[in-house]
Amino acid sequence: MADHLIAIGALVLIFTISTFTSVHMGALALVAAFAVGSSVAGENADDVFGGFPGDLFVVLVGVTFLFAIAKNNGTIEWLVHAATRAVRGRIALIPWVMFLITASLTAVGAVVPAAVGVIAPIGMSFCVRYGISPLLMGLLVINGASAGGFSPASVFGSITNGVVERNDLPGDPGLLFLMSFLFNVALSVVAYFLFGGRHLLGRRAEDGGTGTKAGGVPDAEGAPGSGSAPAVPVGAPEPGGTTTVAFAPATTDVGPRLDRSRALTLIGLLGMVAGALFLDYNVGLMAFTVVVVLTLVDADAAKGAVDRCAWSTVLLVCGVVTFVGVMERMGTINWLGDSVAKIDSPLVGALLICLIGAVVSAFASTTGILGALIPLAVPFLMDGQVGAVGLIIALAVSSSVVDSSPLSTSGALVTANAPEEQRPQVFSALMKWGMSMALIAPVATWALFVVPGQG
Repeated sequence: MADHLIAIGALVLIFTISTFTSVHMGALALVAAFAVGSSVAGENADDVFGGFPGDLFVVLVGVTFLFAIAKNNGTIEWLVHAATRAVRGRIALIPWVMFLITASLTAVGAVVPAAVGVIAPIGMSFCVRYGISPLLMGLLVINGASAGGFSPASVFGSITNGVVERNDLPGDPGLLFLMSFLFNVALSVVAYFLFGGRHLLGRRAEDGGTGTKAGGVPDAEGAPGSGSAPAVPVGAPEPGGTTTVAFAPATTDVGPRLDRSRALTLIGLLGMVAGALFLDYNVGLMAFTVVVVLTLVDADAAKGAVDRCAWSTVLLVCGVVTFVGVMERMGTINWLGDSVAKIDSPLVGALLICLIGAVVSAFASTTGILGALIPLAVPFLMDGQVGAVGLIIALAVSSSVVDSSPLSTSGALVTANAPEEQRPQVFSALMKWGMSMALIAPVATWALFVVPGQG
């Protein structure tokens, strides 16, 4: 037990020291992984590096590299313009369009990081152009991925339903999907109005990227001039989720054209989505493949793109995940689960399992947590005092909505693709939101799905 407490204490120190000093959290986590792994777990350097998330590294670098090229060659600008036309210029609908697109991708089988990796950069481009809060957009993209993530055809859904079946537990895949979807919709409604969505209502964008209300009247929120000409909103979210929008005169630009380079980029993006959906290809490796092809076709578009990869975020996430890997090999995660299993009250034990799932998933793989924690709930479920379906739904939802943490893959992708000058603020806000969800979501799902089914 002493070794497990040391590991947990080291994790707390990582966040404490990096919060109050200038030490990079990722670098500190790698040092902690080496120190705890070698002195407590008896691991050598190869063992520690064995927990380095190479797949996550490739996803983060590959996707941000690809979208840096897409920005260079104007593909992102073309997508922004096309999507704005699709919603007839209603800026308030744009985050919800991103929510539904991401949910659709994960519902039909795309892994959550792949869907977020494809949609988040596009959504962030809308933020820059139309003064939408990057935090608002990022949360709706992440929640959309979680909303579709538990369909019977999805990765999360398949894992959860498979574990339930192997343990001979009663399950309801359709109800799991429905409850997860509705919970994420409700969570997104809260985030929408909490982080500036109210200020988007009534604003419209004309074909040239204008930010006007219906009828061609400029939005009154900070709009200068006589009100007779449309204006283009640019700006950034302020603390508290509100958005201050500055307006510049609109141009008569009808939008970027779909030239060869942009068409090939779109084909590459669609191919990456199709590969994730139907062939189970690694999205990071596919992104690098598209990067190489685009560089060969248009070398100018790749200039400076590698420098725009979010290297600081990559180091942070990979460092923390490496340390959590040491904790998993030490058995600390299993030790926490076993300790919960000894609690006499099944209802309290169910709540603690949901809390553990949420907290650990905020720093590690949701996929791994789902496969590990559901079997720990079996002792509570076999005596009939806690409903199996309700606990499984609560555990699944509480372990997935914390993906908004920037130390989880989805949150890291959103942070990496946020406007560069706003990344620190987005990281901090997502950290607060993710940690809040690690406490709020388990309690809420427990109260909604577990308590009513108590035997």
